[in-house]
Amino acid sequence: MAQHWQEILPIDRYIVTTNGLLHDYDRKVLTFLYQPLIGSTCFSLYMTLWSEVEENRLWAESSTHHLLMNLLGLNLKEIYEARLKLEGIGLLKTYVKSDDGERSFIYELQPPLSPEKFFLDGMLNIFLYRKIGKNHFARLKRFFSDQTIPKNGDYSEVTRAFQDVFSSATPESLQYLQEASKDLQAKENEQFIGRHEQKGIQIGIDTFDFDLLMAGLNESLVPKKALTPKVKEAISNLAFLYNIDAIQMKNIVLSSLNESNEIDIEELRKAARDWYQFVNYDQLPMLIERTQPIAYRVQLEEPKTKEEKLIHYLETTSPLEFLKYLAGGAEPSQSEIQTIEEMMFKQKLLPGVINVLIHYVMEKTNRKLTKAYAGSIASTWARLQIKTVKEAMEVAKKEYKDWEKGKRQSGKSARQKTTRTELIPDWFDEDQPKKSDPLSHSKNEDLEAKKREIEEMLKAFDD
Repeated sequence: MAQHWQEILPIDRYIVTTNGLLHDYDRKVLTFLYQPLIGSTCFSLYMTLWSEVEENRLWAESSTHHLLMNLLGLNLKEIYEARLKLEGIGLLKTYVKSDDGERSFIYELQPPLSPEKFFLDGMLNIFLYRKIGKNHFARLKRFFSDQTIPKNGDYSEVTRAFQDVFSSATPESLQYLQEASKDLQAKENEQFIGRHEQKGIQIGIDTFDFDLLMAGLNESLVPKKALTPKVKEAISNLAFLYNIDAIQMKNIVLSSLNESNEIDIEELRKAARDWYQFVNYDQLPMLIERTQPIAYRVQLEEPKTKEEKLIHYLETTSPLEFLKYLAGGAEPSQSEIQTIEEMMFKQKLLPGVINVLIHYVMEKTNRKLTKAYAGSIASTWARLQIKTVKEAMEVAKKEYKDWEKGKRQSGKSARQKTTRTELIPDWFDEDQPKKSDPLSHSKNEDLEAKKREIEEMLKAFDD
């Protein structure tokens, strides 16, 4: 796995450019709309890079990351992680060049969405609403909007058209423009200083199983042409935002068809939101990393050993799904969800690490995810800067051994092993697809044999 020091070093040089002019009004958009989602560190990095570009220019002077570390008061790892978040939310593009072992970077700042596009984005606005609450969200909408020109009977438009003010060109002037056309264009490798509007966040369509969706829609006689590129983009975003699989998405798509057998994207969004709120008791999703980020996964190849399969499962499963698994499929309580959210946002733990922590805490507290106890461990792991599942497992095993040793030294009886009753995840069966639901299982499987094998695998936390 590539660590931050493999990707970037203090001596590496960088230069900042902007994708068009950034305006002063963008600062308010970044402060009030983006900062609640990305945090103050990412916000400071963006603003610092922006400040390096002179007013009304597109390029800054070259500098080193060591200077950037001193300016921000951050270590290189913190800068690297903040950079990734800016890239993920669409505010930064990064380019790298290696020349004789020396690396140089171009950081291209992207303008934020306009307030109108942000509030109509369909993803960022949902995350912001869930983050700051209904009242403050409404306050921000009022801040970024104003009254329109009155268009009632008291006013009538008298604006003149171009042809009413200017005369048409003469043949001589048209000939002159044709001869000078090359002089009117920007020179090669140059561009006019201007403004490029930013596009919204788009989840790659390859992250969703459209083949399975189409198989279900074909049974309902929905034409393939209904899945236009724009519809596919909307489906990919909604699937990520609301964690909807292809089977459930089929019903949502069917409910958004109009009389022409076309998919109404606005109806699709509304149907997806209504479904999520119905399932989640009128709540909206938070901006959380559903599973362990690729950059922090150690089991990228096909898992073979029991430990590798366990790591693969913990890296590809969200904490909420893992909680459901441990509870035999039951929905987590609101207090358990809040505990996970605090570990993600306050302690900044990654999802895979949280999965290890959940299992470790439940092993020691008789299947209870106690907020105070889990929070204290999360704080310790955050200070240790644990980022991978493997690191978390090693720390959990060491702490568990120390705890067992302490119990024996204090004269207490040894911990009594209890028989696990977890459902058997399909990822353990090598005949199952890699993306199968870990809560589902075949009736023909030998459940008792699987339980014994899972027991041995999960003993990685105990032994």
